[in-house]
Amino acid sequence: MTVWVTGANGFIGRYLARELADAGYAVHGIGHGALENLEKQRVGMQTWLTGEVDAANLNALAAGHGLPSKVFHLAGGSSVGLSIAQPFEDFSRTVASTARLLEWLRGSAPECRVIVASSAAVYGADHGGPISEDAVLAPMSPYGQHKLMMEQLCKSYAVSFGLRSTVARLFSVYGPHLRKQLLWDICCRLQQGERTLVLGGTGDEIRDWTDVRDVVRLLTKIGEPPQQETFRVINGGSGRGTRVADIASMLVKNWGSQIAVRYSGVVRAGDPFSLLADDAGLRYLPFDWRIPIDRGLVDYVSWFKGQVR
Repeated sequence: MTVWVTGANGFIGRYLARELADAGYAVHGIGHGALENLEKQRVGMQTWLTGEVDAANLNALAAGHGLPSKVFHLAGGSSVGLSIAQPFEDFSRTVASTARLLEWLRGSAPECRVIVASSAAVYGADHGGPISEDAVLAPMSPYGQHKLMMEQLCKSYAVSFGLRSTVARLFSVYGPHLRKQLLWDICCRLQQGERTLVLGGTGDEIRDWTDVRDVVRLLTKIGEPPQQETFRVINGGSGRGTRVADIASMLVKNWGSQIAVRYSGVVRAGDPFSLLADDAGLRYLPFDWRIPIDRGLVDYVSWFKGQVR
């Protein structure tokens, strides 16, 4: 069975391509960045097309490999900070690419399912506990706004044209090979020998941390059964929250350091205090999260120390 992965050269995309290939799918990827043949084979892609998600490139993939049965749409912006610095670029990567994909599928592969990676950033800041899929959506950043616009496009094509899509709102995805965000920043500073870590915020911020190896199992699981409804949304979170201060403490301990960690109290624009999933929808699938945060952080530190830098 043939599947396409947009953004397959990204952090989650590479793990997903490998997961799908191991499950027996023929995986073809499209997106930004060069990918050598050996690396393409390592991550499980039969084809990698460097370029925009647009009609010309999608036609080229179809001409070479046939129409897909499913498209896993991971292409898009991946950073709140970059979306604030370059909002139009983030819009183009997230919203425009989704519009082009959906329009191409409407005309060329209307029976194809789309599994879309969105973000818990669509929920915004005014949630103090587990957030259900029908909660009020009030994104605080261009990144969150654009993810919401992407979701609305998918719903529009589902309602108007019957194009089936499932949106997975991912929470705090981490894991080996992630070279940005909190874990990367802390490990870089530990490696540089800082004597005291001063981090932004208060340390009491709650996040729903999900290991990328579990996340790609979830995306694959979502794509397996026939989809009865034309459009649905599911939270891609574990329902277990962990404070940023606890994450930092575990990282420092796993590193083998005794340094102090302090917090500036300065909250970054667009950063909610709590993002925690109501995971009732996943229990209904059913789906089990296999990698607890303590094991995941051990693996992250081990990868970081072992990489060639």
